Amino acid sequence: MGGGPTDDKPAVYLAPPKDGEAVSSFMNIRVANIPECYERWKGLGAEFLTEPKVHESEVRCYMRDPDGHLIEVGEAKKLRRTAGANDVPISVRFA
Repeated sequence: MGGGPTDDKPAVYLAPPKDGEAVSSFMNIRVANIPECYERWKGLGAEFLTEPKVHESEVRCYMRDPDGHLIEVGEAKKLRRTAGANDVPISVRFA
């Protein structure tokens, strides 16, 4: 798969990655409910590298599109602002 140059990208062509482990960029999608998206998209045939993983400011996982391109799917953690303090992650919205 891929695609040739077009009038808005005359010197650019699209091609799937040659090596599935090496990437130079990826798409990043933010969702409101990552557990729901993960289960729904997995049920529709999406191939995820791992289940969603909890990180400092987000919960995220990666999937590949049919051409092998990497896509990050993430949900930002809810932040609480306290007067005079930095933002502190306190919870993840799963509702």
